Amino acid sequence: MDHFPLKRPHFFFTTAPLPCPYVSGRLERKIVTELNGTDADSLHEALSRAGFRRSHSIAYTPACPGCNACIPVRIVAGQFQPDRTMRKVARANVGLVARKVPARATADQFRLFSRYQESRHSGGDMALMGFYDYRSMVEDSPIDTFIVEFRDAEGNLMAACLSDRMSDGLSAVYSFFDPDLAARSLGTFMVLWLVEEARRLALPYVYLGYWIAESRKMSYKTRYQPLEAFGPDGWKLLEA
Repeated sequence: MDHFPLKRPHFFFTTAPLPCPYVSGRLERKIVTELNGTDADSLHEALSRAGFRRSHSIAYTPACPGCNACIPVRIVAGQFQPDRTMRKVARANVGLVARKVPARATADQFRLFSRYQESRHSGGDMALMGFYDYRSMVEDSPIDTFIVEFRDAEGNLMAACLSDRMSDGLSAVYSFFDPDLAARSLGTFMVLWLVEEARRLALPYVYLGYWIAESRKMSYKTRYQPLEAFGPDGWKLLEA
């Protein structure tokens, strides 16, 4: 892990065990720390390169008893080549206009977010989020965070991706899209956009969060090759 000098000590905590949302029958625990103060960027950089993720102003990593199914992964943007299916997805969405906007919650975004949650995750915690919860998710960030909005020719919001920028890449924090357009694979399209944006900015990686082989919702990430995974020996290439 790269060395980032910190100006003050930071405290890490372990959460209480809860049912795992990805692998049935297992318990989930996390190591968490708060990102705040003048060294929030430095701490976030260091922890991200050690496999942590960000939510609001918290950095976290799984620390689950008897389980190591969650593997941090990142796309090597400069070497990435879309496969045939991805090229088809790109063509299907060529009419969408992407625009980076500040991390500020809007009613337009929240309407789409709510429709997505109700369709994809009905009954889950995020489906119960009100506007102020959504605003907290978007705006409570102590680092360089932005939203990419994808709109059609009439200006309608079709998809959005909350993302962080770091010195070595872009990190996909959370994305959502119009559930009526599932056939257009907008989730894939947003990852492809982030890869192209990372290349445009000469940033080497796109961080995708955790790959979980046993979870269908997470296993798709191995399609983005070359993909690196973080383990005991640091970041290493992960075979498809």
